[in-house]
Amino acid sequence: MSEINVTPLVDVMLVLLIVFMIAAPLLTVGVEVDLPDADVGEISGADEPIEVSVQADGGIYLMETPVTLAQLGPRLVAISRNNPGVRVLVRGDRGVAYGEVMAVMGALNEVGFNHLALEAERPRGTVEP
Repeated sequence: MSEINVTPLVDVMLVLLIVFMIAAPLLTVGVEVDLPDADVGEISGADEPIEVSVQADGGIYLMETPVTLAQLGPRLVAISRNNPGVRVLVRGDRGVAYGEVMAVMGALNEVGFNHLALEAERPRGTVEP
């Protein structure tokens, strides 16, 4: 018999598919932020946005790295390869003062990032249209 038996290959691929389907939702890591509720639509786009998080204690995180307000702009320029058109999601904890979130957005705007969005959670009990 000179044919290749593909049954073991298919079995292994199906097992890997199941493992990745289970593990993929668990890979979404990030800074723990208690987002406020808002009845808004989804943000669409092909590129992956850069996340800036502001925690309740005032800590600022660029993706998962803690930064100061002074370091935020230069590091974001370096990460985005000096592309001011990249989308930036600002995630502010519901316990953070409005002024702290605006200070972060102002620092981002000063270095040329204008595509900013505030991230929120949908109110509990609402259904997407």
